[in-house]
Amino acid sequence: MPIIETRGLSKTYRVQLKKQGLVNSIRALVRPQYKQVLAVRDVSFTVEPGEVVAFLGPNGAGKTTTLKMLAGLVYPTSGSATALGFVPWERADAYRRQFALIMGQKNQLWWDLPAADSFQLHKEIYSLPRERFEQTLGELTELFGVGELTRQPVRELSLGERMKMELIAALLHEPRLLLLDEPTIGLDVVAQVTIQNCLREYNRSRGVTILLTSHYMRDVEALCKRVLVINHGQLVLDGPLSGIVERFGQEKLIRVQFIGVDVPPDLDSYGRVVRRDGPVAELKVERSAVAEKLSRLLDRYAVADVSVEDPPLEETIAKVFAGAAAEATPPSA
Repeated sequence: MPIIETRGLSKTYRVQLKKQGLVNSIRALVRPQYKQVLAVRDVSFTVEPGEVVAFLGPNGAGKTTTLKMLAGLVYPTSGSATALGFVPWERADAYRRQFALIMGQKNQLWWDLPAADSFQLHKEIYSLPRERFEQTLGELTELFGVGELTRQPVRELSLGERMKMELIAALLHEPRLLLLDEPTIGLDVVAQVTIQNCLREYNRSRGVTILLTSHYMRDVEALCKRVLVINHGQLVLDGPLSGIVERFGQEKLIRVQFIGVDVPPDLDSYGRVVRRDGPVAELKVERSAVAEKLSRLLDRYAVADVSVEDPPLEETIAKVFAGAAAEATPPSA
């Protein structure tokens, strides 16, 4: 049985139109005008137990609105959804005890208190047995490497340390479903990697199901095998991450370091040169032509080092968005 199942999930907001100027402001008070904003449109997907699924899309695509509906914070306009066998917006107590929502830009810990005090509050909120709570807290602080920081006021912690504490607080009641909305936003690369590793290990050891939104493709590459792509409120792609790379990443990136101080000037016949930096050049080459182009290049030039890899995942996902936007744009008359 799927952990999450949505069918035709849609959400429309009624937004008041506001125009500049005193006269327009007075007119809006007497006779307000509204418009309908379609945030999520006919979204259907399932997530199986133990999966870690990326939910990607540009700003305003409908990712956070979908997560809020699954968390029971927002009622849909139409459609249906179940999570852990419950209808989320019915907000059954049994459901709220089995999931956690973490939003990278929202804090749930008391700013001026040590995180340990907030953990104790969560213990009381969820009526956690003392022994089980202490065992879980010990495991989580060890996993995230912050055991010595729990008695330090939250305001004195770094952003990365605070996010670790937020994750610990969300995991204390051992949820079966974890909804993560930009959990590494604003963090440096080291902190991002640490949190990625901890989430991957937690998923492996506990089998928790994770639905993740992120603008950092490192999060997606590190954690997810499956990707949902949403654009303009509509689900435009659902498939394995590897399949997206194969479908939209038809090029390989060849990075070559030449022997000498400069890149040779006539590299265009080997691929599209996207970067020159001293003796190092980067070329985009069609996947099917990599072997032939690389062989010719090595035969002609003295090379100190060479590597072949996929372009950054950001570029691949951007192509998905661009393709979806082109399909959604009606042809001109």
